[in-house]
Amino acid sequence: MVATSLPWLTVQLGDVVPYGKTEKCELSDVTGDTWILELEDIEKDSSKIIQRLDASARPFKSTKNKFNKGDVLYGKLRPYLNKVVIADNSGVCSTEIIPLNAEPYIDNRYLFYWLKSDVFLDFVNSVSYGVNMPRLGTKDGLVAPFILAPLAEQKVIADKLDALLVQVEVIKAHLERVSTIIKTFRQSVLTAAISGRLTNDWRELNKQSLDMWKHGALGDFVEKPTYGSSAKSQPEGLVPVLRMGNLQDGKIDWANLAYTSDPEEIKKYKLSAGDVLFNRTNSPELVGKTSIFRGERDAVYAGYLIRIKCKENLNPEFLNYLLNSQDAKDYCYQVKSDGVSQSNINAQKLIAYTISVPSMVEQTEIVRRIEEIFSFADNITQKTSVALERVNKLTQSILTKAFRGELTADWRTANPELIRGDNSAKALLEKIQAQRKAIVKQPKTSIKRKAGSRMSKKIIKVVEALKHAGEPLSGQQLLAAAGYPSDSSTEQLEQFFLDIRDSLVIEESIVKLDRGDDSQDWFALAKLPINRAKN
Repeated sequence: MVATSLPWLTVQLGDVVPYGKTEKCELSDVTGDTWILELEDIEKDSSKIIQRLDASARPFKSTKNKFNKGDVLYGKLRPYLNKVVIADNSGVCSTEIIPLNAEPYIDNRYLFYWLKSDVFLDFVNSVSYGVNMPRLGTKDGLVAPFILAPLAEQKVIADKLDALLVQVEVIKAHLERVSTIIKTFRQSVLTAAISGRLTNDWRELNKQSLDMWKHGALGDFVEKPTYGSSAKSQPEGLVPVLRMGNLQDGKIDWANLAYTSDPEEIKKYKLSAGDVLFNRTNSPELVGKTSIFRGERDAVYAGYLIRIKCKENLNPEFLNYLLNSQDAKDYCYQVKSDGVSQSNINAQKLIAYTISVPSMVEQTEIVRRIEEIFSFADNITQKTSVALERVNKLTQSILTKAFRGELTADWRTANPELIRGDNSAKALLEKIQAQRKAIVKQPKTSIKRKAGSRMSKKIIKVVEALKHAGEPLSGQQLLAAAGYPSDSSTEQLEQFFLDIRDSLVIEESIVKLDRGDDSQDWFALAKLPINRAKN
């Protein structure tokens, strides 16, 4: 639990906001321009809305939760993804999103930032139920920790966090753009290299000219290309089998290797230092990617790769850079043959690529200059990655300082009257409690239910529902058979899922069926062991 020596209170989330209490609606309750929010529309951690659809574009069948502009929308499914937003408009959302409105006694922005803090996330991750799809249930959500600061201080904290975290996002956006800038820079270097511009000064100094470059098809400068092994590789073995995933940025990535121990395969497809590997089959964006094998260790190559061996007038390192240039990429895109999900470039199309080749001496100079420039670019990329990692941690660091009271220490000293007496956190909690008691005392309007309505049906255990049915049931069928209404509340759905979990894992009284022809989960009674059945 959270401890604080500040004039704040450590309470439970349920003391300040009714977590899990939602207002339901159906498609018939909304208009075509109503905002329909699903969890996939929210980017993890950043709280950005990455897609916005209305009811006309996203009609729905299941019950939704209503929310109003200014509500805090908390994604309770897989809460470690930290999907929390403040609604900038009214709408309806998935029941996996819980709308929260703690105002007027809690600033919703303050609540929003608390829900994104490490303290709250650590608690949530410790209590979420469900292995594959963990959720923060209503019971656990209500007892989650919450730091209650005086209302005036909440607003100051929220204002400071708004300003600071906007700056963090700006810095982060600048750093994230660096990788794109470096990628563009690398391509401009390669373009300058294969056109001769990169070595203009070198040629002048060495009394050479572009007229000395030889022009022709790639096939004029290389041996006959060969395809790799089509044999199935293994997770372990004597020699690595390089596949298309191992070709990254012109180099060999030695992670995620497959292997072979077949001596014939090793002899036939063994690579030599200086072999250039061309990816002949891949997605339209990646087909044609190329890397050079520098003899780091013994290896063979797989069937989706083409091995290119250079003749004596072509430097393999120069060819590797040439085939990774934008000019080569454009050629590959033009000549590729497209399938359903993959594209292909055969050896004949590859060797037909027209290239210009300088003397071996100039090729060596070009390679040296590229490597020098790329080393500089790699250094920038590495420093940017370190800086980005620090910035990604900065948000939580700022939130931690905020909820320790460090951002408002000077403000508290300057404004003692706003945190004491009627303005204290204790007085604020009493106002919230008084408001709740007043709401409870209000007379409730009785609602007559139709005879035979599913709302009045008794809820039973899922194992009993399966016994009554006498046959396997889908999840939706089981929900109805167990007596849950079609417009079940969030609490009722949680009760249903917990009952299924207990019956599957603890009691082992039901089993989940594998039905490949159906996307739904199906359940049936478990067959008891013979000795247990006799008892």
